[in-house]
Parts: sequence; structure tokens; C-alpha cells
Amino acid sequence: MYYRGYILIRLRVIGTEWEVVKKLTGLKSTEPDEDWKITYVTPIYGGWDVIVECTFSKLKDLDKIVTFCRIEKDLSHWIEETTTLMGSKNDYPD
Repeated sequence: MYYRGYILIRLRVIGTEWEVVKKLTGLKSTEPDEDWKITYVTPIYGGWDVIVECTFSKLKDLDKIVTFCRIEKDLSHWIEETTTLMGSKNDYPD
């Protein structure tokens, strides 16, 4: 079973929404001790510009995803701010 998380992204550079989507779509763990993947990414309207849905089995896996969004070369230039939300139960099926 997996937890489900959502990362809300506010862009520093408007117009890069689809670049962010391309960069994050299909991203998943590659290390043997990690078990996470990004399941959905899309631009949204309102106070945030992009929403990312992900699944993970351990909290440290969510940390890996959020950190990637903040430090990856292109993303760190395009993204101004993130807020992360996560479900309280690990009942999301594989």
C-alpha cells in the first residue's frame, strides 16, 4: 500500500507550466530502497500553477520528490514556491 501526496507549485517564470509537466511526468524511483512515482502532473488555475500527484511507501520517498522539484537545475529556476500535502492513510493501491 502507498501514501498519496500532492505538491502544489507556484511558478517564478509564467509560461513554463508545460516544461514543468514534461520534466516531472513519469518520474519514478531508481534506487532499490526507494518506492515512489509521480502519477499525474497538470497545470491548474488559481493561486497555484501546477499540481503534482505522487505515490510513495515511506515519508523519505516524498522528501526525495519534493527535493528534486526544488533543486533540479531547470525546475529550481522555474519554481518559486511549493506546498506539499499528503494523505493520512496508506490505502492507495499499487
